[in-house]
Amino acid sequence: MAAAGAEAAAVAAEEEKRLPEGDPESGGDSEDEGDSESSGDGEDEEKENEAEIQRLEEQLSINAFDYNCHLDLIKLLRQEGELVKLRRARQKMSELFPLTEEIWLDWLKDEIKMASESSEREKVYELFERAVKDYICPEIWLEYAQYSIGGIGQEGGIEKVRSIFERALTAVGLHVTKGTALWEAYREFENAILETAQPAPGSVPSPEQQQMLCSQLEKIHTLFRRQLGIPLLDMEASYAEYEEWSEDPIPETVIKNYKKALQQLEKCKPYEEALLGAETPKLAEYQAYIDFEMKAGDPARIQLIYERALAENCLVPDLWARYNQYLDRQLKVKELVLSAHERAVRNCPWTVGLWIRYLLAMERHRVDHGIISEMFEKALNAGFIQATDYVEIWQAYLDYLRRRVDFTQDSSKELEELRSAFARAVEYLKQEVEERFSESGDPSCTIMQNWARVEARLCNNMQKARELWDNIMTKGNAKYANMWLEYYNLERAHGDTQHCRKALHRAVQCTSDYPEHVCEVLLTLERIEGTLEDWDAAVQKTENRLARVNEQRAKAAEKEAALAKQEEEKAEQRKQARAEKKASKKAKKTRIGDKRKADDDDEGEWGQEEEEQPSKRHKGDGDGILPEEDMEVETGLFGRSGPEKPDRPANQKEKASTSRKDIPKVLHDSSKDNVTVFVSNLSYNMADPEVKLKELFESCGEVAEIRPVFSNKGIFRGYCYVEFKEEKSALQALGLDRKVVEGRPMFVSPCVDKNKNPDFKVFRYSTTLEKHKLFISGLPFSCTKEELEDVCKAHGNVKDIRLVTNRAGKPKGLAYVEYENEAQASQAVLKMDGLTVKEHVIKVAISNPPLRKLPDKPEAGRASQFAVPRQVYGARGKGRTQLSMMPRALQRQSNPVAKAENGMVQNSPATSSEPPEEPKKMSNADFAKMLLKK
Repeated sequence: MAAAGAEAAAVAAEEEKRLPEGDPESGGDSEDEGDSESSGDGEDEEKENEAEIQRLEEQLSINAFDYNCHLDLIKLLRQEGELVKLRRARQKMSELFPLTEEIWLDWLKDEIKMASESSEREKVYELFERAVKDYICPEIWLEYAQYSIGGIGQEGGIEKVRSIFERALTAVGLHVTKGTALWEAYREFENAILETAQPAPGSVPSPEQQQMLCSQLEKIHTLFRRQLGIPLLDMEASYAEYEEWSEDPIPETVIKNYKKALQQLEKCKPYEEALLGAETPKLAEYQAYIDFEMKAGDPARIQLIYERALAENCLVPDLWARYNQYLDRQLKVKELVLSAHERAVRNCPWTVGLWIRYLLAMERHRVDHGIISEMFEKALNAGFIQATDYVEIWQAYLDYLRRRVDFTQDSSKELEELRSAFARAVEYLKQEVEERFSESGDPSCTIMQNWARVEARLCNNMQKARELWDNIMTKGNAKYANMWLEYYNLERAHGDTQHCRKALHRAVQCTSDYPEHVCEVLLTLERIEGTLEDWDAAVQKTENRLARVNEQRAKAAEKEAALAKQEEEKAEQRKQARAEKKASKKAKKTRIGDKRKADDDDEGEWGQEEEEQPSKRHKGDGDGILPEEDMEVETGLFGRSGPEKPDRPANQKEKASTSRKDIPKVLHDSSKDNVTVFVSNLSYNMADPEVKLKELFESCGEVAEIRPVFSNKGIFRGYCYVEFKEEKSALQALGLDRKVVEGRPMFVSPCVDKNKNPDFKVFRYSTTLEKHKLFISGLPFSCTKEELEDVCKAHGNVKDIRLVTNRAGKPKGLAYVEYENEAQASQAVLKMDGLTVKEHVIKVAISNPPLRKLPDKPEAGRASQFAVPRQVYGARGKGRTQLSMMPRALQRQSNPVAKAENGMVQNSPATSSEPPEEPKKMSNADFAKMLLKK
């Protein structure tokens, strides 16, 4: 046994001589490596690293909570071999954050290599104890147990190793996939001790040796039997090993427990396989596993699966809350419960609910008052993201202080502490919270209300309660009936009738939301307890007040009715304006067409036109009606079926006619809406949109048809219909929405007839508070998505980045950045707000878009051209040219009253809401005479 201890000590000594990579003491042979050129490069790199280390240290002095900055500094210091600074950096980080398994293992391995003396080994043991408290990690426990074997030669070394192994098995021995390694390491350790206890060959063991051998064999038997009763992977191999190792047959009870564990393993395998195949964060898979174990009801297994889930999802507050709730209600073990609560607030310090549960757990387990108060102060400095969070944590602490007070005594230290805390809470919300959030978070003064209740009901101090309520009413609460009634109920229960009456009289005078309710309460009080004079005064006061209220309401109703009427008039005016504009447009097109026909004729043919009129087709002449889309064309509206003109080239007329006929009218079959998507906001200059879009959408499925929409001039209008063979392809195509095509974001939406489905809603970005998403403004227009991602990913895992653009795809200097959880988002706000990006100072905040004020009526947002004299713009706003394409000669025809050459009097479209009558047909000769006279 002594030989084994000496051998283990020798191995440990060899391990201890090894220093971390890059340590100056381990670089004895480094001078012989490389030539002078490589050494020069090494010096430059070393200087760069030193400068970077200095920069990171300065940044941490400004913001100690920069998690990634801590990681970068530790990495550089380890690379440079700065052991003293490395220890200090790791220590500072561990005080602020729980460290991950990888960070702990690197730290422990570095310290193990440097620990040569017993005092240094004790420090490593302390470091291991800290490591196993952050998260339950099998690898750290295994490393801890194996390191403890190196101290087996010290006094009590074997028992210490066994103690560590037993703690490790309690913590992670039930781990289905990683628990087997710990059991095997423990058995190997016991087997090594058994080997040292074996007598020398040929010698007869003494009774003491025989007893020790039997005891050691029993320890190994027990380990095998314990392991075989737990569902672990590769159980069959462990069972076969036990059969081979044991000289005696395996007992029936062990076989029975082994088979039972195998059955349980089969039940667990689907959940383990789901975890192996899932992507991070695996929350749904872990939750299903937790639900399964909760039904089974084994507390140790439930605790372990929670710990496994938290090791991978340590920044999910809801998971911590469910775990702590289970521990509080089921296990109720003080050390276990408080440790879990402490780890929860270290991982998610921004979640007020976890702090409140921690304070309650400490009170429940009778933790010292000083420790609870200290923990409350830490909560105040945790950096909550809402003002109401501070109200909640203060209220929880005040409840705790109130429960400590013995109100049977007139005065006590605890009561004075409670009053002092109430006063501090009110001042804290007024100063600290309101300065940060521009609101106190407690508009109804709930903390002051609770203070007043404590004073009135528990301390019998109505004078103080009245002072507090007077303060509450001066903070803008006097107009609310429920506040006055709350005060009245307090006076009714603990005060006197005089103060009740006084409060209700003030309430009648001040209440603006429900004065009738307050008046009714006042009259009820006087009916029961008041004199005749009190009744008369109350009736008179309530009648006067209600009369004023009714008068104010009547005025408000009249004003609202006037506004509604005004809106109706404006809507009617807009309706008339649209009708007149439409009529004017039709009239102008008619005159333009007549003028162009006149230009196409010779002077000698003017007299012959009247004979040809019956062959011409005008709008309204039966089968000659043109489609609305054709009416937008400026040329050839009436020349399509007219006789040939001698001075017009025949090929030009045929070309124009052919160009119009070649453009098919795009019709859509509404029965195929489920396999069709509508694509818009495409570039008008897109060459061959059918080919371009087919290449783009073929990735979603087989495309049946692409129907781009063209104008009558053959110009692509920027939108089209894409029809697929299968519905799933159309659904997949919606994922291409906002994809940039030729410099513009392409809009892809379902093909839905809104006339048949008026309630259909297309995709809209969220307009509510999203705590895991950031809104960034002030970005340079040249900033790309990749550049912004490089800035943001330093503060957490970025799920998505959306640069806000206009319809033309031009950036607006705004962006939305989505993180995995609200913890990373809140941390990024602290670090990025005010950051300079390409000489632009950006502003960063949690995404919470303001509510949009939508008009009550669809047309309320448009100004009437009659109500407000202004320029009427085209369908696309000011972007369309403002030049009039109508000849001035025809424009003069639109005067209020204009007499045409044929004797007809026409109303101007600008002054009449009725559509103009169809003008009398004129010959080309009449039309030309009219122009010449002008």
